Amino acid sequence: MNAIAARQAAALLAVDAAGLGGVALRDRHGPRREAWLAWLAAGQPPETPWRRMPASIDTARLLGGLDLTASLRSGRPVAQRGLLAECDGGVLLLPMAERLDRGRAALLGHALDTHQVAVQREGLDQCLPACWALVAMDEGAEPDETLPPALAERLGLWLDLGACGEALDAPVGDEAAAWRQRVQAAHTALPWIQVSDEALQALAETAAALGVGSDRALLQAWRAARAAAAWAGHAQVQDEDLAWAARLVLAPRATQLPPLPADDTEETPAEPPPQDACADTPPPADSSDPAPSDQALEQAADVLLQAALAALPPGLLARLAAGRARNASRSAGSAGAWQVQPLRGRPAGAHPGDPRRGARLNLVETLRAAAPWQTLRRRERPATPNRVQLQREDFRITRRLQQRQTVTMFVVDASGSAAAHRLAEAKGAVELLLAECYVRRDQVALLAFRGQPGGPSVEWLLPPTRALARARRCLAGLVGGGATPLAAALDAAFLASQEQLRRGATPVVVVLSDGRANLARDGSPGRTQAAADALVSARAFAGQSLDLLWLDTAPQPQAQARELAQAMGARYLPLPHADARQLHAALG
Repeated sequence: MNAIAARQAAALLAVDAAGLGGVALRDRHGPRREAWLAWLAAGQPPETPWRRMPASIDTARLLGGLDLTASLRSGRPVAQRGLLAECDGGVLLLPMAERLDRGRAALLGHALDTHQVAVQREGLDQCLPACWALVAMDEGAEPDETLPPALAERLGLWLDLGACGEALDAPVGDEAAAWRQRVQAAHTALPWIQVSDEALQALAETAAALGVGSDRALLQAWRAARAAAAWAGHAQVQDEDLAWAARLVLAPRATQLPPLPADDTEETPAEPPPQDACADTPPPADSSDPAPSDQALEQAADVLLQAALAALPPGLLARLAAGRARNASRSAGSAGAWQVQPLRGRPAGAHPGDPRRGARLNLVETLRAAAPWQTLRRRERPATPNRVQLQREDFRITRRLQQRQTVTMFVVDASGSAAAHRLAEAKGAVELLLAECYVRRDQVALLAFRGQPGGPSVEWLLPPTRALARARRCLAGLVGGGATPLAAALDAAFLASQEQLRRGATPVVVVLSDGRANLARDGSPGRTQAAADALVSARAFAGQSLDLLWLDTAPQPQAQARELAQAMGARYLPLPHADARQLHAALG
């Protein structure tokens, strides 16, 4: 990517904003991105709407809804246009697009598909035009921080300004005026641009060679080729116009490298004709020779493919793999899930409810719900004509979502019985669970317990952290031996889980033990008292709404472990029958 390609992308989007939909602009905030936006703005008429979408925008402001002030004044529903309708015919800027949630991405994608916004709520039923170009500014620092796929595929141009090694200056003075005139002339000529069937087939072959299987991408490449022809002043799409479409539309979407051409150097030469053949008789036509049109088509496809390969950003395939891993990790667990909270968290709309039950009253939404009924209520109660009359069904409470961190705490039995049985197998199970926690972006903590001279030893080998390598090192250095102070370990795990709950996290406790305790809470030996203390400690977990898992590490399933798991309210899983899939399902 160079400065010429960046300006060409701005020109194509300005020429056919409605057809291309927009651009996925990957770059951090800085002069280079502002200069590109200046080139895009220079191609727009002075009265073109230019809006920026805040990250905290609500649905009513985005799509439109009830004008509260006008509705209360008139006593009837009065509609108010939203941001998408206000931006009709212009450009919508979306900063930090990589953080866009799926709900708003779906709303933007629907508007890009239909070029309109429908509002059917709060007594309103209207459909407003909303045809604009979206500039989704991807500011992700990591390769796996990208736009939502449902929104990215609707944007015709994918531009990585971070790979632009040249400086990009904004247009000024006469340069900006000449740019705007050329864009307007190209936009006027766009409907009359012709595209031949051979050009379309060349684009299709290039898309197939790059692994681009989306029909939407092929249609966007066709639109980009027409816009490039109009920009260059061509009446019909030429090879250079197709090359721009391949570079700006198909190349950034590549999922594979094209196959190498076949080596035909060992072809057997054709036998010479017989000597007694008539000299004036032409040789028979070889049916394997391609027709001139086929040869031209192959040459055009090769030119497009070379142009696309030249525009492939460095590390593209690695970034695509990281994006696929990120999508897999989102569906692998519930780490970072948004949970509904009555008082804390980010606002996420409002719904009918009673504010006396611990939630906060949303005054604005309450007035919106009551506004359409004021005329009727004033007729029923004429004594208070100048007051807003509210009823119980008008009350709206704010729905809040809070992203809670999941902390998975491993309680590992390192006593002599575990070492004699299968401490190595228990470590292997923890390795599998640690990998799942890494995919889910959980924090992990490691607690080991075993009896030592002078009393039980319960040690937090690892505080809550995301460092998977550190957790593995601590686990590898764990040595077995000694008695089994199970009650003390369960007490420590319970206190740690309560601390995480007070911090707003979601604790997950995974116990790996055979359940055969032989050291009481006070440090005295004896299986009877140790088993009773462990049962009391296990019952403390019951009713705490915690995610609990007990992995029985004995060679054969033990009744003591099953009884303790039932007392805790934990899921019981014998380790001899636990594979990676079962561990994933139990932990997820």
